[in-house]
Amino acid sequence: MIVRHHLDKDDELAQHLTNQLNTPLDWPDGGELDTAHVVRIAAAAACDVSHAQAANGHLVDLFAALPLPGTPDGREFWRALGQAGGDAVLYIVPANAGGPFFDYLINGNEAGIAARVLSFLEALDDGERDAVAELIGSALDVLGGARYLGNLWLRDAETTAWHVVLASRRRHDTAEDRERFLESWRNA
Repeated sequence: MIVRHHLDKDDELAQHLTNQLNTPLDWPDGGELDTAHVVRIAAAAACDVSHAQAANGHLVDLFAALPLPGTPDGREFWRALGQAGGDAVLYIVPANAGGPFFDYLINGNEAGIAARVLSFLEALDDGERDAVAELIGSALDVLGGARYLGNLWLRDAETTAWHVVLASRRRHDTAEDRERFLESWRNA
């Protein structure tokens, strides 16, 4: 993680800590760990995971906007999606993705779900993508043209899945990797 947060006595976070949480910035006096250290730790933790978690949550929200598997509408929708998208749909169709498709997110396999979404989108040819967009757009409970809305859904799913995959890759970076990155840019 490259983000740094410096605690300044006049910034909003410092004011919140002192006024709302009644935590002096130099607490505890003379201690090894003070409020500023705790804030840096919290900021690092939040930056490290919040982006991926937000993207995962959004990916789930996109699928939640579609007809639910196991319902009459859902069975029809997923059958029609399979016909419209061909073999590409096998990456995301509920019966093939593993029953607990979104349970994997809870268990920390965020990139696996996102990779399936990206594989699905990559495998669609132009005609299949148009047919899938039309079907998804028709299933959304939003005003607008079906193909346009479906294409928005597909682009959003693609970008969101990419964010998850990229964030998952970055999680394994070490301090040396980050320093090499910064040094490389400084010397460019």
